[in-house]
Amino acid sequence: MRLRQALSWGSGVLGVVVLTAFFAGRAPEAAETEAAATAAPAADGVDPNQASDVTNEADALIERGRYVALAGNCASCHTRPGGVPYAGGVAFQAPVGTIYSSNITSSVEHGIGSWTAEDLRRALHEGIAAKGYRLFPAFPYTSFTQMTDEDVEALYAYLRTVTADEYQPPANDFLFKQRWAMALWNRLFFEPARFKPDPKQTPEWNRGAYLVEALGHCGACHTPRNRFLAEESARAYQGSTLREYVTADKVRDWAAVNLTSSADGLKTWSVDDLTKYLHTGFSLRGGAWGPMNEVVGNSTSKLTLEDARAMATYIKSLPVGSPPEGATAPVTAEQAALGQAVYTDRCEKCHGASGRGGMFSGPPLAGSAIVQSADPDSLINAILYGATPPEGMKLGAWETMKPLADVLSDADVANVANYVRGSWGNSAPPVDAARVAKQR
Repeated sequence: MRLRQALSWGSGVLGVVVLTAFFAGRAPEAAETEAAATAAPAADGVDPNQASDVTNEADALIERGRYVALAGNCASCHTRPGGVPYAGGVAFQAPVGTIYSSNITSSVEHGIGSWTAEDLRRALHEGIAAKGYRLFPAFPYTSFTQMTDEDVEALYAYLRTVTADEYQPPANDFLFKQRWAMALWNRLFFEPARFKPDPKQTPEWNRGAYLVEALGHCGACHTPRNRFLAEESARAYQGSTLREYVTADKVRDWAAVNLTSSADGLKTWSVDDLTKYLHTGFSLRGGAWGPMNEVVGNSTSKLTLEDARAMATYIKSLPVGSPPEGATAPVTAEQAALGQAVYTDRCEKCHGASGRGGMFSGPPLAGSAIVQSADPDSLINAILYGATPPEGMKLGAWETMKPLADVLSDADVANVANYVRGSWGNSAPPVDAARVAKQR
């Protein structure tokens, strides 16, 4: 099932998987541009060799823009299930209403076919759309502001080649039509900037930093946000909350894991592990599932191996932050013991008595970021609904995890979750049956 993500605004979290609305609402009309991003045919009196060079340059620019769109994971947020690519209409739910991703095909009436290159640049770099209205932070311009001018130019060239589709996304709910407050929000929480390589780091590290911080906008999902939806820079990449549409009227929560190398993050992952995961959806430390399916399936798996490794190199260099204040005490031995029988019966075959998993059985639970996350929702979802990889990908020799929602009670799920969260050196807060019931 293709994920449709939502925004958890009630807790001050901006949800995406990689993954956020490209433009907040329907793309506005703008003055028709006269500059074509594709090469024009050679005119009379023009050297054919020069014309060929122009065509080759234009094709190269479009191809670069296609790659930029992949790295930015534009398709995940602008292609609704069953819809035309980039035609928009993906719903993002918030307690105050619903906002829909826009049509970014080359349609003049309903897409961005009338946008100029400057219109796109302002949207990406400043969060201002073609007619001058301000975009909501559902569109991650706070990350895209770091994009190079060359990548913006290339993306514009590519988007002009996207086949026009006349689909018009639904209108945003009332509060998402009120954009005046964004001027104040930007003054408080947004500062336009461009990516600046660190001369003290390697080219690989700097490439990874650009992909993670700017194009990939990984912080949009993996960095906590304050009550005003601004990323908390002091806790960058330390995990956050996502929401996923299950049905038209039901939303399920997920935990975006801590990407730093803390004990509850990616401490046990090597650069090689993370590179393989990003590039194939699978490593012996874990496999892609849940909201990451769209990130891996539509974006990171389509990047070069060198870029996947650059991202992994940068992520593994992220500083480890301090635990949040007021953290809940971890699972006690008594609480963990209540779930041992369920684990032995339902989980041990694949994950092992030691929690280490195996190459031909299943992923390790010992040291797992998902298992140890302060937010248990992703672990609960795995137990209730199983875990399937991105379409067309395989989790090595591992069996696909089967759902246990119809087999285990809420108390059973809570108990077995507590067992794995309190065993083999894992240390995470306990789960109760009410939290499980919320996820059903």
